[in-house]
Amino acid sequence: MEIVQFYTEMIKIGKNIDFAKDKLDKGGLVAIPTETVYGLGGNALNLESVDKIFNLKNRPSNDPLICHTNSISKIEKYVNKIPDVAYKLAEKFWPGPLTLIFEKKEIIPNKTTSNLKTVGFRIPNKEITLDLLKNLDYPISAPSANKFGYISPTRTEHIFKNFSQGIDYVLDGGACELGIESTIIGFENKNTIVYRLGSLVVEDIEKYVGDITIYSNEENFPGSFKSHYSPSKKLYLGDIKMLKDKFKDKRIGVLCFDKYYDFIKEKNQILLSKNSSLFEASKNLYSSLYELDNMKNIDIILSTLVEDTLIGRTINNRLIKSAEDNDEN
Repeated sequence: MEIVQFYTEMIKIGKNIDFAKDKLDKGGLVAIPTETVYGLGGNALNLESVDKIFNLKNRPSNDPLICHTNSISKIEKYVNKIPDVAYKLAEKFWPGPLTLIFEKKEIIPNKTTSNLKTVGFRIPNKEITLDLLKNLDYPISAPSANKFGYISPTRTEHIFKNFSQGIDYVLDGGACELGIESTIIGFENKNTIVYRLGSLVVEDIEKYVGDITIYSNEENFPGSFKSHYSPSKKLYLGDIKMLKDKFKDKRIGVLCFDKYYDFIKEKNQILLSKNSSLFEASKNLYSSLYELDNMKNIDIILSTLVEDTLIGRTINNRLIKSAEDNDEN
């Protein structure tokens, strides 16, 4: 296959699966597209690759990496018993934005899982990445392809706003269809537990497996730190008019749900959804934050929470983690 690529500073980008595989096989890093966000991928079994991921992202060593592959049969090689409910969820929602947590076998390095006895696996719903994974005899660890704590990337250009070197290849899959990370689910004492809200909504999971528990003490799970998904500019949540008055000495940008505010310049506002769609809003959340964060004519970003139901619950989770304490000045 001919390599289709161009160079962005020090990083190559293209659609060549063989080229990506070669880099991964040699311990390199490849940014991979998924339906949720772009991941910074490396061989999950290779300590050198795993170290590169943590170092390049400035990721804390206690923030475990999610592993990606293309089949349940491959996952069975790396984990101990898979509960029946996990097989049921996998059958329904894989490939898709669901990460399942299992007790790991020793073949998965402790470095990959931040010394936890468990490991998260998922099968992403992205054809070009599935084609790559089919050709690998190891899983890929792939946290979001951004500096730790910053906005997750949903387009290739977002990756280049985070890194100018250190990545051997960006596998170009276009814009991510869902735009928010996977939902993380684990199993304890026959209970099904959501450890991280994500693109797969709780209501859809419950329709299939019954009642589930949402874990309130978010520790030791990807994206669980108090401050995460944050733009460089400070983001404040609340009543937009009140916040505008509070920060009258600042140049203000607004992340709107479905309508512009007439007391702020329209060019300084971005709509998440012209159709009042929570799904469309979730798809556009991170890309809109990137756009606002790169506007030269604003100092801070204001936004509000959306309806706290379905994917709106996940949007609110990400906005709260992105935001500053409103008592700050």
